[in-house]
Amino acid sequence: MQASEQHRSSNMYYQPLQQIEAYCLPQYRAINQQLYYHDGGRGTHFPTPGSSGIYCTLESSSVSGSITLYNSPSTVSFSPNGSPTSQQDSQSYPPDQYHSPENAYGSPMSGSCITDDLSSFKHKLKELESVMLGPDSDNLDSYDSAISNGNNFVSLEMDSWRQTMVAISSKNLKHILIACAKAIADSDLLMAQWLMDELRQIVSVSGDPIQRLGAYMLEGLVARLAASGSSIYRSLRCKEPESAELLSYMHILYEVCPYFKFGYMSANGAIAEAMKDEDSVHIIDFQIGQGSQWITLIQAFAARPGGPPHIRITGIDDSTSAYARGGGLHIVGRRLSKLAEHFKVPFEFHAAAISGCNVQLHNLGVRPGEALAVNFAFMLHHMPDESVSTQNHRDRLLRLVRSLSPKVVTLVEQESNTNTAAFFPRFLETLDYYTAMFESIDVTLPREHKERINVEQHCLARDLVNIIACEGVERVERHELLGKWRSRFAMAGFTPYPLSSLVNGTIKKLLENYSDRYRLEERDGALYLGWMNRDLVASCAWK
Repeated sequence: MQASEQHRSSNMYYQPLQQIEAYCLPQYRAINQQLYYHDGGRGTHFPTPGSSGIYCTLESSSVSGSITLYNSPSTVSFSPNGSPTSQQDSQSYPPDQYHSPENAYGSPMSGSCITDDLSSFKHKLKELESVMLGPDSDNLDSYDSAISNGNNFVSLEMDSWRQTMVAISSKNLKHILIACAKAIADSDLLMAQWLMDELRQIVSVSGDPIQRLGAYMLEGLVARLAASGSSIYRSLRCKEPESAELLSYMHILYEVCPYFKFGYMSANGAIAEAMKDEDSVHIIDFQIGQGSQWITLIQAFAARPGGPPHIRITGIDDSTSAYARGGGLHIVGRRLSKLAEHFKVPFEFHAAAISGCNVQLHNLGVRPGEALAVNFAFMLHHMPDESVSTQNHRDRLLRLVRSLSPKVVTLVEQESNTNTAAFFPRFLETLDYYTAMFESIDVTLPREHKERINVEQHCLARDLVNIIACEGVERVERHELLGKWRSRFAMAGFTPYPLSSLVNGTIKKLLENYSDRYRLEERDGALYLGWMNRDLVASCAWK
C-alpha cells in the first residue's frame, strides 16, 4: 500500500508529455525534421543540420564575411573565424529617458581604429613582454626582488603585468577577460582597449565553452566602455528572431538543461502537497510564460484520490514570453483549458496582462473560499529593490502576497549574487556562474550546431550584456543568493514550508536523463541544483 502510494505520488510531479502536447504545448518548428532525441544517460541530443543560416545578432563562423552585431555606438561583429571585431556604426538610436548621446558617460571606442597613443602603448607593452618572457627573465627576477624591498606596490604591479603577459602568451582567455574587466573598473582605458584586441583574436561563438562565453562577455565589456549598454540591450530585444523561432530556442534550452524542469517540479511538488485536501485551488503565477509549468500539476490533480479540485490559475505576463508565444495570455489560457478538459479537471484561467512592478491587489482576482498558492519562478530577480527604487517592488510584492494569507508560496531563482555588487565583483560572479552554464550546455549540444548558437545568443547573451554593461534601472538582471531571499521572506512575515522528500526523489530520477555532473543537494529546507561544484538554481517554499 505504501509503495503504491509513493509510486502514485511520484507520478504526480513527473509524467510524460507526449499524450498531451496536442492540447497544451505549442507546435515547434522541426529542427532538421527532428527536434531532439534521448541517448541513455547522456541526456537530450540534437542532430547537427547540414545547412547553415544567417543569425540576427551575434554571428557564427558559418556565415561568410563580417556581420555587424548590434546597432550601437560601438558594435561587435564576427569575422569568418567566429571571433568578434569592433567597428563604428553610423546608425544612431532615438533618445530615451535612460540613454541618449547627451547622457553618455564615455565616448564610443572602436578596436579597429587604433590611435597613435594606443599603438605606442602596445609597442611598449610588447617590449615589456619580450623582457618578461624572454631569455633575460632572470634579470627581471632580480629587478623584481630589488624593488620588492623598497616598494611592494610596484612589485605587485610588476607581478600583475607578468601574469597578464603569460596569460596572453598562453591564450588564457579567462585570465585576460578578468584583466580587461579590472582595467575597465580602474578606468585604465588604454589597457582595456589593448586587452580587448587580444580577446577578439581568441573568442568564438562556436568554440569551447569559455570561448563562447568570452565572446558574449567581451560584447558586454565593449558596450560598457562605450556607454552603450542600454542601447545594445534594447537592440537585442528589437533584433529577436521571429516569435516561433524564439519559442523554439526557449524550448530547446528547456529540454537540454534540467534547470527549468527542476524549478517547476520542485515548486509543483510543494503546491501539490499543500493542496492535497483542498476542493478549490487558486494559483497565482507571477510569470506564467508559456504555462508549461502547470501541465504536470494539472495531470497530478486529475489523478488525485477522491477526484481533482477546481483549479483557477491567474497568469501574470512578461513582454518576452508574450513576444515568443506570438500573442496575449489568452493563448496560454486556451492551451491549459484544453488540457484540463482532456483530463476532466474543472478549470478557470484569469489573465493579468500587467508587469510585476505594477501588480496591485485588484489585479489578482482573489476570491473567498479558495486555497491560495503563489508561484515566483525565475521572476523576482527582475523586480527592482531598495538599491534601485524607493518603491522597492521586490519587497512590496512579498508584503502584498503575505497579506493574502496563502497556503504556500514557491520561490525558484538562479543562485547568483549580481544585485548590488559593484562592476568588477559582479563580472567575476557572472563569469563563474555562466562558465558552469555553458559547460553544461556543451555536454548536450554539438559546438557547431546552429540551434545551440541560437539558444545561447537569444536566451543567454542578452542577460549577460545587461549584467555587465548596464547600471541603475537599466540593469534588470539582479540575482540574489538564497540567503538574501530568506531574509526578505522572513521580513515580510513568511515562515519556511518544508519540501516533500518525494519531490527530491522525483528530481533525482529526472537527472538520470542528464549528465552525472549535475548534482542535487538539500540544505536547510531548500533544494539546490548545481553543475559540479557550482550551485546554479535554488528552490524553496514558504507559508
